[in-house]
Amino acid sequence: MRIAIAGAGNVGRAIARELLDNGHQVLLIDRDPKALKIDTVPDAEWLMADACEITALDKAQLNNCQVLVAATGDDKVNLVTALLAKTEYGVPRVVARINHPKNEWLFDQSWGVDVAVSTPRIIAALVEEAVSVGDVVRLFSFRKGQANLVELTLPDSSICIGKTVDEVSLPDDASLAAIVRDGRVIAPSPSDVFSAGDELLFVASANAENLIKDCFIAH
Repeated sequence: MRIAIAGAGNVGRAIARELLDNGHQVLLIDRDPKALKIDTVPDAEWLMADACEITALDKAQLNNCQVLVAATGDDKVNLVTALLAKTEYGVPRVVARINHPKNEWLFDQSWGVDVAVSTPRIIAALVEEAVSVGDVVRLFSFRKGQANLVELTLPDSSICIGKTVDEVSLPDDASLAAIVRDGRVIAPSPSDVFSAGDELLFVASANAENLIKDCFIAH
């Protein structure tokens, strides 16, 4: 795939290196000459331009990109870039970085954003996940499908300890994606038995997310 990244700071360059290692073509765009550290990602294309301007995106040939990542440190820039990528160039997948949690509500499809990544929220979720047992913790949101990746660690008192996956009925719009046990990721099968301490990962809608706990924890 050809992937454009708006913002060539530490975050943008780190994403670029990862994508290049996975065999993708990457274009880094930044208007700040100091950000053009070409020697740090020599295999990427580089463009000094303002990603909020149509002429710059024309020069970047954004219409030939399958993904745009808006990764600057400015939420306004990320929103404008995302909107232009989606509406003017029809980029199939737009991923945008959220720098300030108060702006999360803006990062949706009306601004051309398919997936919004909030670093503060992810860190907070990982902290909650590390200390929360018996509570459903949202780890990540898939904006395009209005679904979330959520986690639940089973306490010793869970009503599902000793039951098989097939014996537990989940709410509509919720699917058990993985069981993490003793550091191993298990793709769940109907015959797998739940154990205390299991970390369960679900993909669920917001409504289903609120019902998952009732399936595993007695009131």
